[in-house]
Amino acid sequence: MVRKVLGVIGGFFAWMTVWVGSERILSAIFPNGYGVHQAAFQAAVENGASGFTVDTTLLLSHLVQGLIVSVMAGAVAALIAGENKRAPLILGLLLAAFGLLIVVLSWPYVPVWYHVVFTAMLLPLAIVGGRLINNN
Repeated sequence: MVRKVLGVIGGFFAWMTVWVGSERILSAIFPNGYGVHQAAFQAAVENGASGFTVDTTLLLSHLVQGLIVSVMAGAVAALIAGENKRAPLILGLLLAAFGLLIVVLSWPYVPVWYHVVFTAMLLPLAIVGGRLINNN
């Protein structure tokens, strides 16, 4: 039981670390594209600024990024937990709950299709990541 809890916690922290780290790396590599957009989005959310226009290309890149990070986090949860069913499932539920919180904060700035797709993919992709790990 303790390993499962640690697996979920480890998977969640892995997801957060890789997500934030990859966003910072992409912002540093592409400061005039990715970096500017991310800074404008963050300022809009923090200040309630209107007039922010989202870039669909960056939303699609976030979906790819979310796909990779969610699968990886599910695999980490399974590795730590020593099982590949419950820990990735619980991690996926936790990620979906956290995703819903982000949806609430960013609702006026991002299209509905993005909120639905991103949040809906977190649970199944965490499970897929867990299934990639063969724990007998």
